[in-house]
Amino acid sequence: MQPGSAADEPARTFIETARRAQIAAAAIDAIAELGYAGASFARISERAGISRGLISYHFADKEDLIRQVVHQAAEEAIAYIRPRVLAESTGPGMLRAYIESNLAFMRDHRSNVIAMTEIARSTEGGRSYQEDTAVLNAVGALEHGLSGFQTAGQFRPDFDPHAMAIAIRAAVEAASPRLASDPDFNIDSYSRQIVTIFDLATRPHDTP
Repeated sequence: MQPGSAADEPARTFIETARRAQIAAAAIDAIAELGYAGASFARISERAGISRGLISYHFADKEDLIRQVVHQAAEEAIAYIRPRVLAESTGPGMLRAYIESNLAFMRDHRSNVIAMTEIARSTEGGRSYQEDTAVLNAVGALEHGLSGFQTAGQFRPDFDPHAMAIAIRAAVEAASPRLASDPDFNIDSYSRQIVTIFDLATRPHDTP
Protein backbone atom coordinates (compact mmCIF):
# COMPACT_ATOMS: atom_id res chain seq x y z
CA MET A 1 0.00 0.00 0.00
CA GLN A 2 1.38 3.42 -0.94
CA PRO A 3 1.44 6.34 1.50
CA GLY A 4 -1.69 8.43 1.14
CA SER A 5 -3.90 5.48 0.33
CA ALA A 6 -7.12 4.68 2.19
CA ALA A 7 -5.23 2.31 4.49
CA ASP A 8 -3.32 5.30 5.91
CA GLU A 9 -6.49 7.17 6.93
CA PRO A 10 -6.91 5.61 10.43
CA ALA A 11 -3.25 6.27 11.28
CA ARG A 12 -3.46 9.80 9.94
CA THR A 13 -6.62 10.44 11.95
CA PHE A 14 -5.01 9.04 15.11
CA ILE A 15 -1.96 11.25 14.67
CA GLU A 16 -4.07 14.35 14.06
CA THR A 17 -6.25 13.58 17.08
CA ALA A 18 -3.19 13.10 19.27
CA ARG A 19 -1.69 16.38 18.04
CA ARG A 20 -4.90 18.29 18.71
CA ALA A 21 -4.99 16.81 22.23
CA GLN A 22 -1.36 17.83 22.79
CA ILE A 23 -2.07 21.38 21.68
CA ALA A 24 -5.20 21.61 23.83
CA ALA A 25 -3.27 20.37 26.88
CA ALA A 26 -0.61 23.02 26.27
CA ALA A 27 -3.33 25.64 25.90
CA ILE A 28 -4.83 24.65 29.26
CA ASP A 29 -1.45 25.11 30.96
CA ALA A 30 -0.86 28.41 29.18
CA ILE A 31 -4.27 29.82 30.09
CA ALA A 32 -3.90 28.66 33.70
CA GLU A 33 -0.51 30.37 33.99
CA LEU A 34 -0.86 33.43 31.76
CA GLY A 35 -4.59 34.08 31.63
CA TYR A 36 -6.81 33.91 28.58
CA ALA A 37 -5.40 37.05 26.95
CA GLY A 38 -1.81 36.00 27.53
CA ALA A 39 -2.25 32.53 26.05
CA SER A 40 -1.31 33.38 22.48
CA PHE A 41 -0.56 30.78 19.82
CA ALA A 42 3.11 31.67 20.27
CA ARG A 43 3.03 30.96 24.02
CA ILE A 44 1.03 27.78 23.53
CA SER A 45 3.43 26.54 20.85
CA GLU A 46 6.34 27.04 23.26
CA ARG A 47 4.69 24.79 25.82
CA ALA A 48 3.72 22.18 23.26
CA GLY A 49 7.20 22.19 21.73
CA ILE A 50 5.85 22.74 18.24
CA SER A 51 5.73 25.55 15.71
CA ARG A 52 3.03 28.19 15.84
CA GLY A 53 2.15 27.28 12.27
CA LEU A 54 1.27 23.74 13.33
CA ILE A 55 -1.36 25.10 15.70
CA SER A 56 -2.84 27.11 12.85
CA TYR A 57 -2.86 23.96 10.74
CA HIS A 58 -5.01 22.11 13.28
CA PHE A 59 -7.16 25.02 14.50
CA ALA A 60 -8.76 27.76 12.42
CA ASP A 61 -8.38 30.38 15.17
CA LYS A 62 -8.24 30.79 18.93
CA GLU A 63 -11.97 30.28 19.28
CA ASP A 64 -11.67 26.93 17.53
CA LEU A 65 -8.87 25.93 19.89
CA ILE A 66 -10.80 27.04 22.97
CA ARG A 67 -13.73 24.86 21.98
CA GLN A 68 -11.37 21.90 21.84
CA VAL A 69 -9.88 22.89 25.21
CA VAL A 70 -13.29 22.93 26.89
CA HIS A 71 -14.36 19.69 25.20
CA GLN A 72 -11.13 17.95 26.18
CA ALA A 73 -11.31 19.13 29.79
CA ALA A 74 -14.88 17.85 30.04
CA GLU A 75 -13.99 14.49 28.52
CA GLU A 76 -11.11 14.06 30.96
CA ALA A 77 -13.45 14.77 33.86
CA ILE A 78 -16.05 12.32 32.59
CA ALA A 79 -13.46 9.58 32.09
CA TYR A 80 -12.33 10.05 35.70
CA ILE A 81 -15.72 10.41 37.37
CA ARG A 82 -18.05 8.05 35.52
CA PRO A 83 -16.41 4.69 36.36
CA ARG A 84 -16.16 5.63 40.03
CA VAL A 85 -19.85 6.48 40.17
CA LEU A 86 -20.96 3.43 38.18
CA ALA A 87 -18.93 1.14 40.44
CA GLU A 88 -21.32 1.89 43.32
CA SER A 89 -24.43 -0.26 43.74
CA THR A 90 -26.20 1.72 46.46
CA GLY A 91 -27.72 5.18 46.48
CA PRO A 92 -25.58 6.57 49.29
CA GLY A 93 -22.47 5.04 47.73
CA MET A 94 -23.29 6.57 44.34
CA LEU A 95 -23.89 9.99 45.85
CA ARG A 96 -20.67 9.88 47.87
CA ALA A 97 -18.64 8.71 44.85
CA TYR A 98 -20.21 11.41 42.68
CA ILE A 99 -19.26 14.26 45.01
CA GLU A 100 -15.85 12.88 45.98
CA SER A 101 -14.76 12.07 42.41
CA ASN A 102 -15.85 15.46 41.06
CA LEU A 103 -13.90 17.31 43.72
CA ALA A 104 -10.92 14.95 43.59
CA PHE A 105 -10.67 15.57 39.86
CA MET A 106 -10.63 19.31 40.48
CA ARG A 107 -7.93 18.87 43.12
CA ASP A 108 -5.72 16.77 40.83
CA HIS A 109 -6.35 18.88 37.70
CA ARG A 110 -6.12 22.39 39.10
CA SER A 111 -4.85 23.79 35.79
CA ASN A 112 -8.06 22.62 34.14
CA VAL A 113 -10.13 24.36 36.79
CA ILE A 114 -8.20 27.61 36.49
CA ALA A 115 -8.32 27.53 32.69
CA MET A 116 -12.09 26.88 32.59
CA THR A 117 -12.69 29.67 35.10
CA GLU A 118 -10.53 32.04 33.07
CA ILE A 119 -12.28 31.14 29.80
CA ALA A 120 -15.72 31.66 31.30
CA ARG A 121 -14.67 35.00 32.80
CA SER A 122 -12.72 36.37 29.85
CA THR A 123 -14.79 35.51 26.78
CA GLU A 124 -18.25 36.47 25.66
CA GLY A 125 -18.68 32.90 24.48
CA GLY A 126 -17.57 31.39 27.77
CA ARG A 127 -21.02 30.09 28.56
CA SER A 128 -21.62 28.73 25.05
CA TYR A 129 -18.28 26.92 25.14
CA GLN A 130 -19.41 25.13 28.28
CA GLU A 131 -22.78 24.28 26.77
CA ASP A 132 -21.10 22.55 23.83
CA THR A 133 -19.86 19.78 26.14
CA ALA A 134 -21.37 16.82 27.96
CA VAL A 135 -21.17 18.87 31.18
CA LEU A 136 -24.53 20.34 30.13
CA ASN A 137 -26.09 16.93 30.89
CA ALA A 138 -24.59 16.66 34.38
CA VAL A 139 -27.76 17.70 36.22
CA GLY A 140 -29.93 15.37 34.14
CA ALA A 141 -27.66 12.38 34.67
CA LEU A 142 -27.46 12.99 38.42
CA GLU A 143 -31.22 13.50 38.62
CA HIS A 144 -31.72 10.14 36.89
CA GLY A 145 -29.49 8.39 39.43
CA LEU A 146 -31.15 10.05 42.39
CA SER A 147 -34.61 9.21 41.08
CA GLY A 148 -33.74 5.56 40.49
CA PHE A 149 -32.37 5.00 43.98
CA GLN A 150 -35.23 7.01 45.45
CA THR A 151 -37.72 4.65 43.78
CA ALA A 152 -35.73 1.72 45.19
CA GLY A 153 -36.20 3.13 48.69
CA GLN A 154 -32.54 3.99 49.26
CA PHE A 155 -33.24 7.73 49.45
CA ARG A 156 -36.04 9.50 51.27
CA PRO A 157 -39.13 9.82 49.05
CA ASP A 158 -40.04 13.44 49.76
CA PHE A 159 -37.40 15.40 47.82
CA ASP A 160 -37.49 16.50 44.19
CA PRO A 161 -34.61 14.73 42.37
CA HIS A 162 -34.25 17.60 39.91
CA ALA A 163 -33.96 20.22 42.65
CA MET A 164 -31.55 18.02 44.60
CA ALA A 165 -29.39 17.45 41.52
CA ILE A 166 -29.21 21.21 40.92
CA ALA A 167 -28.19 21.79 44.56
CA ILE A 168 -25.48 19.11 44.44
CA ARG A 169 -24.07 20.43 41.17
CA ALA A 170 -24.07 23.97 42.57
CA ALA A 171 -22.13 22.83 45.64
CA VAL A 172 -19.60 20.99 43.48
CA GLU A 173 -19.16 23.83 41.01
CA ALA A 174 -18.79 26.39 43.80
CA ALA A 175 -15.40 24.84 44.53
CA SER A 176 -14.01 25.82 41.12
CA PRO A 177 -13.52 29.58 41.61
CA ARG A 178 -12.32 29.03 45.17
CA LEU A 179 -9.76 26.46 44.05
CA ALA A 180 -8.66 28.72 41.20
CA SER A 181 -8.12 31.77 43.41
CA ASP A 182 -7.03 30.29 46.75
CA PRO A 183 -4.03 27.91 46.76
CA ASP A 184 -4.71 27.15 50.44
CA PHE A 185 -8.28 25.99 49.85
CA ASN A 186 -8.66 22.53 51.43
CA ILE A 187 -10.86 20.83 48.86
CA ASP A 188 -10.66 17.45 50.64
CA SER A 189 -12.19 18.94 53.78
CA TYR A 190 -14.80 20.68 51.63
CA SER A 191 -15.59 17.36 49.95
CA ARG A 192 -16.16 15.62 53.29
CA GLN A 193 -18.51 18.39 54.40
CA ILE A 194 -20.54 18.31 51.18
CA VAL A 195 -20.83 14.51 51.32
CA THR A 196 -22.19 14.75 54.88
CA ILE A 197 -24.65 17.53 54.00
CA PHE A 198 -26.21 15.66 51.09
CA ASP A 199 -26.13 12.31 52.84
CA LEU A 200 -28.27 13.85 55.58
CA ALA A 201 -30.48 15.58 53.00
CA THR A 202 -31.26 12.37 51.11
CA ARG A 203 -31.13 9.71 53.85
CA PRO A 204 -34.39 7.80 54.50
CA HIS A 205 -36.08 8.97 57.69
CA ASP A 206 -35.70 5.59 59.39
CA THR A 207 -31.95 5.40 58.76
CA PRO A 208 -29.89 5.90 61.94
